[in-house]
Amino acid sequence: MEPMTRFILATALAACTALPAFADPIPLSDLSDYLNDLRTAEASFTQISDDGAIATGTLYIHRPGRMRFEYDDSELLVMAGGGQVAIFDDRANTAPEQYPLRRTPLNLILARNVDLDRSDMILSHEGDETTTRIIAQDPDEPDIGYITLVFTDEPVELRQWIVTDSTGFNTTVILGELEEGGNISARHFNIPQELRDRGITE
Repeated sequence: MEPMTRFILATALAACTALPAFADPIPLSDLSDYLNDLRTAEASFTQISDDGAIATGTLYIHRPGRMRFEYDDSELLVMAGGGQVAIFDDRANTAPEQYPLRRTPLNLILARNVDLDRSDMILSHEGDETTTRIIAQDPDEPDIGYITLVFTDEPVELRQWIVTDSTGFNTTVILGELEEGGNISARHFNIPQELRDRGITE
């Protein structure tokens, strides 16, 4: 990645996350309603990691419980489905890394019933002139890290999230325009089928 490209992306990220002036944030109940009403969505994304790695691709969401990251110019594919998260890497001739979805902060977005008012879930809830920013953790799994969600208003829309894992490593995902309500094949989130298609046995 060219230095100028990194600078432009870093500047865009700073502009998206800065809090220039305080304002009333979107109520947690409205944010919960928005996430619960979100069934299917597709968007481009830019991913920025703490180590400086930058990647782009297409994100697919099918709530509850399903998400897929297709990376441009990369041999990586990340799928969430069937209660699992699988990371496929074409460079490796082995089974993908897999984790229970409930052991990742993304479970807070993909849960069947999102209730951000739940006790001990919200660590921070702030607003500025353009965005509402919350920091949330699973009160049943506080050791796995937390997720920062950034929303815009009128209409409410998820624009960005930052996953902070148990070691403090941050992965930022900046979303393009969300195309909601489309038909997304269940095949996009079928980890066992992906394994079969790749000729991988667990």
